[in-house]
Amino acid sequence: MNLISYIVIDDEPLAREGVRIQCDKISYLQFKGEFSSPIEALQTLDNESIDLVFLDIEMPEISGLDFLRNTNTDALVILTTAYPQYALEAFELDVVDYIVKPIRFDRFLKAVNKVRDVIHLKSKEQSDLDISDEHIFVKSERRYIKLFLNEILFIKGLKDYVIIHTENEKYMTAMNVKTVLSKLPSSIFARVSKSFIINVNHISSIEQDMIWIGKEDIPLGNTYKALFIDTYIKKKLIDRN
Repeated sequence: MNLISYIVIDDEPLAREGVRIQCDKISYLQFKGEFSSPIEALQTLDNESIDLVFLDIEMPEISGLDFLRNTNTDALVILTTAYPQYALEAFELDVVDYIVKPIRFDRFLKAVNKVRDVIHLKSKEQSDLDISDEHIFVKSERRYIKLFLNEILFIKGLKDYVIIHTENEKYMTAMNVKTVLSKLPSSIFARVSKSFIINVNHISSIEQDMIWIGKEDIPLGNTYKALFIDTYIKKKLIDRN
């Protein structure tokens, strides 16, 4: 079984230690870090491949729920909290599970097994995208659609779905941004924010924190900006010496 990487976000050191003790009992979990606030965890979530986040709700800087509302992370989330009253609101934010402290191991294991099952299903979804040198097949509305790479303008992520935009059509398929990006050639496609992949050959212009592809404006995220400019822009830039 592949390891499931995880981080712990909780402002209480003893609570973080408690989650780690539970995780140490599960052989397929791999620790990647612990943080006292969601803000501290952002860089790790942006730059590393994290499968699972154990997230507290009541924290001083920003609550776990507000963090989920304002952050489009690919990681799955298990909320760990002393407050049962947020459960309905939490599940509306697509968390995998909601565990009330103090945490029993049997309940903890049940939640982690849900994560394992979701990851297994997502790995099967990868078969819905088949790629060759010049085109891909994507499964959309029970059909396999053939798309030439040069026809794809950009791809927008919506949780566990992506919308592939061409000049004339849009195709939705059940897959996340990270999975799609791993299947596409990096010479042509670049991730420019948490929610967007673009075909660099279709860029019309770049203006500070915005990329224009035709009439579509696409945000250029701060986390991705430097690498994107270095990789795709500077080597093609004509400028005064």
